[in-house]
Amino acid sequence: MKKTNFFKLTFWKTLGIIIMVFGLYSSYIRFFKGLGASTRLSDAIPWGLWIGFDFLGVGLAAAGFTIAVTVHVFNVHKYEPIVRPAILTAFIGYMLVVLLLVIDLGRPQNFWHPLIMWNIHSVMFEITWCVICYSTILSLEFAPVILEKFHLKAPIKILRKISVPVVILGVLFSTLHQSSFGSLYLIVPGRLYPLWYSNLLPVNFFISCISAGLSMIIFESYLNARTFNVGLKVDILSGLGKIVLYALSIGFIVRMTDMIAAGKLPYLLIPRTETYMFYTELIIGTFIPVFLLSQKKYRTNRFWLYITSIFVLSGFVFNRMNVAITGLADSSKTSYFPTFDEICITAMLVVIGMWGFSTVVKYFNVFEDEDSSDASAEEAVEDKEIIFEK
Repeated sequence: MKKTNFFKLTFWKTLGIIIMVFGLYSSYIRFFKGLGASTRLSDAIPWGLWIGFDFLGVGLAAAGFTIAVTVHVFNVHKYEPIVRPAILTAFIGYMLVVLLLVIDLGRPQNFWHPLIMWNIHSVMFEITWCVICYSTILSLEFAPVILEKFHLKAPIKILRKISVPVVILGVLFSTLHQSSFGSLYLIVPGRLYPLWYSNLLPVNFFISCISAGLSMIIFESYLNARTFNVGLKVDILSGLGKIVLYALSIGFIVRMTDMIAAGKLPYLLIPRTETYMFYTELIIGTFIPVFLLSQKKYRTNRFWLYITSIFVLSGFVFNRMNVAITGLADSSKTSYFPTFDEICITAMLVVIGMWGFSTVVKYFNVFEDEDSSDASAEEAVEDKEIIFEK
């Protein structure tokens, strides 16, 4: 792994520090002066940017359960080098979601109430418990990486013995959670714009999070190859690209079939903001990446896989923000644009997530396949193919 000077200030580190300073100041405003002073939320618009970010954090974490079940349950060991970065991504994503949920609560000091005050008829109750349970499972799945660093073999053996039931439980909770975010919007059929409202919202959320989660792994692998000279083999990334292609195609077919069955195609011809945003979401997040991934020369090229992952992730951001904000704007009869404090706190969490991931990658054996390839001359030759060449 390439050594980097932690204290050396670069453009991106300086920008990150500036964002952190503003984010901490905005956090002070939120906790000491309330939601009214720090957000543009109201009774008409109770959910804004932060709920959209929660959708993103959970969705991007989907690679964790997807890869874990592929390797540990279906024994497809080709993708084993991806397990650790996928689980780390999921773990950080869920931690950021938990942190932002506490910030977004009207009374954050009562965040623990759902643990003892059960409301089994609430979708939010299911979401809360799925977050708690899946975060615990992700901790168990990632614990061996930490324990290896300190040579604690006994607890590692115990964790490996229970790995399969832990993975199965993780798939159960994560599937419930990913789809229940879509279920959350089934309670507003008269408010969410028809281009996004559907009885299949839970299915759409689940399928889209798979493509976004795997694209996040491709995205991270490329950036870590540039920063630390650790990454993943291009054939593994290409395999992920093929799965993303299938997920995007299936997701598009499901959405269009549902729109045709519900008689919503005329909404595609109405010249209004929602229509333009819907087309933008489809073009960026589906049409362009499907075209690129369907071409073998792009799907087997590390740089183009990285570009494709940016398109998929951007389309995913558009989709979740359209559902959380754009699709509800017209029915609320008022406009919404996040305040400076909302944006600063959100940006601060993004910086925390990126710093957290890069720090763990630097000090722990996350991309284990890369390190192990230095062990022999034969593997060293292979290493040249693995490591991204600047």
